[in-house]
Amino acid sequence: MGAEQSAEKNVYRVQGFTCAGCAGKFERNVKELDGVTDAKVNFGAAKLTVIGKASIRDIEKAGAFEHLKILPEKGAVQAPKETFLKKYGALLVSALFIAIGYYSLFTYGEGSVPSIAAFLSAIVIGGYALFITGFKNLIRLEFDMRTLMTIAIIGAAIIGEWSEGAVVVILFAISEALESYSMDRARKSIRSLMDIAPKEALIRRSGVESSISVDEIETGDIMIVKPGQKIAMDGVVVKGVSAVNQASITGESLPAEKEPGAEVFAGTLNEEGLLEVKVTKLADDTTIAKIIHLVEEAQAERAPSQAFVDKFAKWYTPAIMAVAFLVAVLPPLFFGGMWDTWIYQGLAVLVVGCPCALVISTPVSIVTAIGNAARNGVLIKGGIYLEELSRIKAVAFDKTGTLTKGTPVVTDFGVIQSGISQNDLFTLVSALEYRSQHPLASAFIKKAEQQELNYKSLIVDEFASITGKGIKGKIDQEWYYVGNVSLFEELLGRTLEGELGNKVDSLQKQGKTVMLAGTDKVVLAVSAVADEVRESSVRVVKQLKELGIQKTIMLTGDHASTAAAIGHQLEVSEIHAELLPQHKLDAVKKIQSEYGAAAMVGDGVNDAPALAAAAVGIAMGGAGTDTALETADVALMGDDLKKLPFAIELSRKTLVIIKQNIAFALGLKLLALLLVVPGWLTLWIAIFADMGATLLVTLNGLRLLRVKEKKDS
Repeated sequence: MGAEQSAEKNVYRVQGFTCAGCAGKFERNVKELDGVTDAKVNFGAAKLTVIGKASIRDIEKAGAFEHLKILPEKGAVQAPKETFLKKYGALLVSALFIAIGYYSLFTYGEGSVPSIAAFLSAIVIGGYALFITGFKNLIRLEFDMRTLMTIAIIGAAIIGEWSEGAVVVILFAISEALESYSMDRARKSIRSLMDIAPKEALIRRSGVESSISVDEIETGDIMIVKPGQKIAMDGVVVKGVSAVNQASITGESLPAEKEPGAEVFAGTLNEEGLLEVKVTKLADDTTIAKIIHLVEEAQAERAPSQAFVDKFAKWYTPAIMAVAFLVAVLPPLFFGGMWDTWIYQGLAVLVVGCPCALVISTPVSIVTAIGNAARNGVLIKGGIYLEELSRIKAVAFDKTGTLTKGTPVVTDFGVIQSGISQNDLFTLVSALEYRSQHPLASAFIKKAEQQELNYKSLIVDEFASITGKGIKGKIDQEWYYVGNVSLFEELLGRTLEGELGNKVDSLQKQGKTVMLAGTDKVVLAVSAVADEVRESSVRVVKQLKELGIQKTIMLTGDHASTAAAIGHQLEVSEIHAELLPQHKLDAVKKIQSEYGAAAMVGDGVNDAPALAAAAVGIAMGGAGTDTALETADVALMGDDLKKLPFAIELSRKTLVIIKQNIAFALGLKLLALLLVVPGWLTLWIAIFADMGATLLVTLNGLRLLRVKEKKDS
């Protein structure tokens, strides 16, 4: 019985995480609970898996240090939503008190009672939760950013630098709020994925058709999908022919032709004909359900990186405390120094070491850089992603909608027979396509509109669709056909040879979809439709190489020939084609392990797992799906790939400035500390060194506003 009990597995949703470090601490606490054999926290998905027995109350106690709320996985979606004021109220009130404090400072001076009262209120309201954790860490001798912050505020209070203490608190609170907001968005994206496939489907059982919930559908059921409907379950077509838009799952740029025996996926769109589909998987096993699972797993596997200053705080804080203590006690104990003199010197050392400038060095640079990025159309969801972006060595791109525009265009149109002009023939083809439901028809209509051809005035009689092959119609008593190669080989009763055959082969090798136009006796024109490369893509790939990015990789669900043609045009280092979301995820993991830090740029649902797994996930803003935008760490607004080199350059400059700031702050502190040797260090010099360092790092951080996107020369 005991073994059985310990093997029990429960999954919970966790609300209230503020940082990755806290998630690790929570995991350790849960593992120590009685009856728990193992516990795993997935910070990205805000999930806790417990092996063993533990009540929700016990688990909440383990997370009491961060006021975590635990909900069973099924009930978690109904959790009450926190209002904006409840969530950020303390931050707003704290900011208000800082404004009052500065008004009072300029009116009555920093030492006045109203100024001190306002700044102290801002510190207490904005930093209450921070101090509680900071003091607990101090007692446990755990040195992280919060411990450093707590000491910095105490130091600021000792030397009467109330305004500085308040600014440090609010900057830190803003960066925390930014991080928790971006994590909430990422978690929402997982829920939005669940809405992609319909919740019910039309099922035929024993000759009776009825609409039932997807959870009740069994394998072997026959599902009926009408044109324009989304497919609710994975299955195999048993009857009917249609074109299905699978972009959400496979990322293919053009709809896939489906006939009996073809596989279809839940969440894809049936565009043309009526399909009867035999269900092959239950709701929990569909491809879209797997994508949700992959996103959550990828977010769990990606080790949450620790901010540079956090790593630094681990050894700096105890070191400065030890030095201050030694300065205070060694001279009186061993060299006959005066206790009051050396305790004063020790306090001055603690003040010099007061890490306000260090603590401020990161947020001031990061807030400035994120603000500059936003003004230039790049949305960076937190400081940690800005730091990660600077370490990127390889970039993987999704093809459709990212490197290409994602909409089909007519790329080639050549007349085969003389005696009819190109414009007349294109008008005739467009008149037929105008009556078609086929997804590629829009490409012809668009081109006809651009060329101002009067295709609508042509009268087409007896129009019909030849499912899976093309269309036909009578114009001026003559039958005309537009369709694929197999339609014309059937009409002409022979394979295409000679110049026409070579032309078709050449276009297909370029990864284009070839369509012919003509009568049942002769081919009049050859046209090709393809997804068009964005004008900026070639230049962006080149710029990334100039920035020292070692590898650019294209990942796509499209056919190998299409991928090869586009990859060659873009000069990317590697091409991987015919990938499903799982394969894209595997490819990104492999690139990550090879290069240490890789970015993934994508725009679709099928990119979500790969975006979540990459060191930095980057989504295309305008065309991107909500899921891609919310899973990603960075969004390029206005669909502009040209923003990517700018974002990488900005992130690198930010990291350089953070390191410069730390060097400035430490340099000034070191100079002041040297004054301890002759016993010249006074609190005034300590205050001056601390203020000087803070001012210096702030002004240096503001230089990031000058980083601009390189325009075309």
